[in-house]
Order: sequence, then C-alpha cells, then structure tokens
Amino acid sequence: MLKLSHTIAVLVALSAPLAGASAAAIKAGGITGVATADPAACRPGSQRPAVLVKVDGFKRIGGNLRVQVYGGDPAQFVKGGERLARIDMPVRTAPSEVCVALPGPGRYAIAVRHDVEGDGKSGLNDGGGFSRNPGISLSDVLARRMPRYEDVAIAVGAGPRPVDIVLNYRQGLSIKPLAMAHTRVAAF
Repeated sequence: MLKLSHTIAVLVALSAPLAGASAAAIKAGGITGVATADPAACRPGSQRPAVLVKVDGFKRIGGNLRVQVYGGDPAQFVKGGERLARIDMPVRTAPSEVCVALPGPGRYAIAVRHDVEGDGKSGLNDGGGFSRNPGISLSDVLARRMPRYEDVAIAVGAGPRPVDIVLNYRQGLSIKPLAMAHTRVAAF
C-alpha cells in the first residue's frame, strides 16, 4: 500500500522538489529566459507572452496550490527537470488564478497540485491536474504513466492565454474531478 500511496502522490500531486524561489532560469525546448508570477502580464491589452492559469474543482479552500510550467521539451515534462516556473501560493478562493509571464511565444505544459493539508508533503488527499485536462486513471497511476506531453501542451503567442485546469482527486479506486466541487467547497 505504501508503494501505491507514493505512486499516487507522485503522479497526481506532482511533488518533485525544486530548490529556489518561484522563478527559475531556464533553457528548455528552445526557450531561454525566466518565467515568473506576474499579474501585469495578463492585464487586458498586454502583448507579453503569459498564461493566466485558473484552477477550479478544489476539495476545500485551504492548503497550498503549486503551479509548474514546462517548456517545449517533452523529455523535461514532469521529470524533475528544467521547469520554467514553480509558483506556490495559499488557496484562499475557488477558483484560484495565477498569471505566469513567459520568456517568449512557444509550446508549454502546466501541472498543478493542491496540497490539501498545506504541509508541503504529498498525500492521498491531494489533488492535481494538467493543462488541457487529460484524464488520469488508476491504471496510469499504477503503471506510473504520465500524460503525454502532446496531450497537455498548449501554444502561447505574443499575449496572455487563459488556461483552465480542473483538479482531480482520488475517489475510491478512481482519480477524477469531484462532482459539483464548486458547490461543495468547505473552508477550514
């Protein structure tokens, strides 16, 4: 059971450690630069490459949300490799939004994790999701299969791009979005 718990935590919670702050210098997939949390990059009329990540479907308000952005190299996607940004923030509202300024137009992948307990540790109650909201099955978890980069990659141009991500949580032997999560959100 410990092995299954660890696998679920790794796949769904996306908890690969990364030292440093919320911005990381990168060179991945032909993109070189820095990605940072920057609300100004998503303002109307902005011509800066950015993603406005809106995360919804929270099990409850509280804990922490981690947003990780990966560049155009599929080999680096969720491998603990070179990510462009990792932004950690408390969950105070549902949905939660974060604007991430990007180093340039290109293909990107986004992974999110809701650390329900807010303790920085992966747990079976944590939720996770990806850009383009691919399904995650228990067999994917057991086989340690991540979504294919092509299934989560998005194109970002010269301005901000909205990206909606719905969280998935373990529910019995399934991993899926909570039914009517937006109406059942509880604060703690």
